[in-house]
Parts: sequence; structure tokens; C-alpha cells
Amino acid sequence: MTNVVYHVVEHDGGWAYQVDGSYSETFPTHEAAHKAAVRAAGEQRVGGETEGIVYEDKAGNWREELSDGDDRPQTSVDD
Repeated sequence: MTNVVYHVVEHDGGWAYQVDGSYSETFPTHEAAHKAAVRAAGEQRVGGETEGIVYEDKAGNWREELSDGDDRPQTSVDD
């Protein structure tokens, strides 16, 4: 199972959370960014419907696969 870690970091004159190199919007305080990271991490664990997805991989190739709605990652927040 995949583990996704949300990191709370200083960013753009405030605070944000970072996941796999991508930043959230900027928040005025560490506490606000932490609360947003906890909320986002929780939402990512929620299952959904099994459905087909299409995406572009790192090599630029388009892929099609069936995504199991119950295959959700473990998540955590790291300050």
C-alpha cells in the first residue's frame, strides 16, 4: 500500500503543505496549513467508485486502467 506524507512547510511568505513536490495554497499560519493538510489527507483516504482512468505517465505515454475505488493510500501529516 502506498503511503502519502503531507509536509507542512514555509512557502511564499506563509505556510503550505507539500505532497510529492507540489504545494497547496499559502496559509497565513502554520496551524492553518496543518489543519488543511489533515483535512486533505483524510479526504484522500476516502474510497469511491471503481472506474476507468486515463493518465499520462512520466515518459509521456497515455495509459488506461481500471482504478479500484477502495484502493486508497495511507496518509500522514509531518510538521
